Amino acid sequence: MRLGLVFNPFSYKLHEENLKIVQRFFGLFPPLSLAWVASIAEKAGHEVTIIDARTLRLSREDVLDRLRQFRPDIIGFMMTTYMFPETLAWIRYLKKHLKVPVVIGGYNLRVYPRESVAPEEIEFGVVEHAYHTIPKLFEELEGPRRFADVPGLVYKENGAVRVTPHDLPIDFDKFPNPARHLLPNEFYAEFPTERRNFTVMVTSLGCPRRCLFCEAGGTRYAPRSPKTIVAEMEECCTKYGIREIDIFDYEFPCLRARTLEICRLLKEKKLDLEWACRARVDSVDEDLLREMKGAGCSRIYYGLESGAQEILDRVNKGITLRQIEDTVRVTKDLGIRPLGFFLIGAPGETRETIRQTLKFAKRLDLDYVQFSKTLAKPLTPLWKKMVEQTGYDYWREYVLGNVGDQVLPRPWTTLSNEEIDRLARRAYLSYHSRPLFLLRSACKVKSWSEFKRKFLALVEMYVRQEPVSMHDDEFTAYADNAIALPH
Repeated sequence: MRLGLVFNPFSYKLHEENLKIVQRFFGLFPPLSLAWVASIAEKAGHEVTIIDARTLRLSREDVLDRLRQFRPDIIGFMMTTYMFPETLAWIRYLKKHLKVPVVIGGYNLRVYPRESVAPEEIEFGVVEHAYHTIPKLFEELEGPRRFADVPGLVYKENGAVRVTPHDLPIDFDKFPNPARHLLPNEFYAEFPTERRNFTVMVTSLGCPRRCLFCEAGGTRYAPRSPKTIVAEMEECCTKYGIREIDIFDYEFPCLRARTLEICRLLKEKKLDLEWACRARVDSVDEDLLREMKGAGCSRIYYGLESGAQEILDRVNKGITLRQIEDTVRVTKDLGIRPLGFFLIGAPGETRETIRQTLKFAKRLDLDYVQFSKTLAKPLTPLWKKMVEQTGYDYWREYVLGNVGDQVLPRPWTTLSNEEIDRLARRAYLSYHSRPLFLLRSACKVKSWSEFKRKFLALVEMYVRQEPVSMHDDEFTAYADNAIALPH
């Protein structure tokens, strides 16, 4: 069969956790999920194309022309909860002209399998990973069409939506490498990227931790082997000219022995490659960080969340401010750039705790920080508690098309949504506008494209926002006054 996979562009949503400008400038990332589906389908003997319309800035008409040339038997899309209406609009347009079945997949299918395939334009949905489902689905499409025999499939039969069980083991180590030969690798980058080509990797599924705001908390942790991981990194480097990789695991160094073995193998390969990862501050120490640095790790995104200990405790983070300070200091000393993720509007959040977070972030003097608005994302403990308390599931109604884009309530804090949005914006400006920070950042720029990306982001941040004081006490006063203004 011939499978056409489409990654459509999408616009900013009011319910997103990032600010609009952050979403715009943080990066263009490869659609890794679709690349995995493609490699799984190719391994089963099918022909595949991926059209990354978002990165290539293609219109619906452009994509339709490319699909007509490819002549697919079926087209596929990744349906995230946030972007569901936009992707559905693309499906409806392409389906009208191509008259072929549509299969969708993605995280949203695990939460709302039946609701996701409710639109008449969608025939099939993949509930779990595509490893078993896609090859078996194509086998049935070419043969007897016994869809009840396809594991983890959502399909329609006699006007009813059916979901088949999926009890086959998922061995992540057996997945083929993502089909990067179908992607425009030269166009991908993220805000801190220093080298091209750039790509992302995922080396494990799930996370054993149980943070209240994370959809992966408490899910089965399934890591790939060091040998498999390094083989993929070598393929990226030698076959696609990739010189920088961001590992998108929820927490990469979760298993110390595995991380050390990966570092050992990378040192043996001596690849011209740098990489970044996400980590908890209590998963690394000086010895491990030194090995990571020697194996090419250039930056680490730490989930720090807050500068107030009571907030860290409320979100079940399980770390202390002292641990954060010690880990960031050691990371810097070893020459790895530390970057920090912080939450604004967490359970129990106040203007005072946000002030503490900003002050703490400045004291850490990280190379980059991200202040995200706490959101009740599907499957997170925050979402489950909200649905239980209110009896209303906004995300379900959103997928069904019964409600439009709107800001979700945050009943766990006395701060209003408007306050949280304003304070997050001011935090960004206050942190990234410090003269010494700007000077140091400019000195670290290694290419014209990196300079242009960061300069335009800063200019737009200034153009769209009012000036903000550089002092923490004035920051609080300014934010409090701004909150009272009409908007």
